[in-house]
Amino acid sequence: MEYAILIVIVVMMFGMMFLQSRKAKQQQAERQDFRANLQPGTEIITIGGVIGKVVSVDTEYEEIVIDSDGSQLRFAFNAISREYVRPAYVHDDEVDEDGNPLPQETDQVAQEPIEAEDGEPAQVVEEVEAESKNA
Repeated sequence: MEYAILIVIVVMMFGMMFLQSRKAKQQQAERQDFRANLQPGTEIITIGGVIGKVVSVDTEYEEIVIDSDGSQLRFAFNAISREYVRPAYVHDDEVDEDGNPLPQETDQVAQEPIEAEDGEPAQVVEEVEAESKNA
């Protein structure tokens, strides 16, 4: 009985190690593919958080030059983290205090009927139909 538990634990450890190494190899292959396909003009972010556009790529010495707000910096390939994608932030005037999006203002006709001065519903004149008849 004790040996069965020990065998199960050992098998699970080897299984986790196998899955972890497979995932690490896949991530390494993705990084190498990304670095091999770097082109000038691509926006990147380094492992130190420097954001800039690729100016030149030197595959012989595995170096890359980026332009960050007018400053040209030279980095090794290993310092490149990933391609930079600017996050889409929601402005405070687009959400209520609970973080829910506010309804968008549109040019649609009001849903409630408009009443005339005498309390009767007012007649709605469609300007679009009148313009199309005149044209």
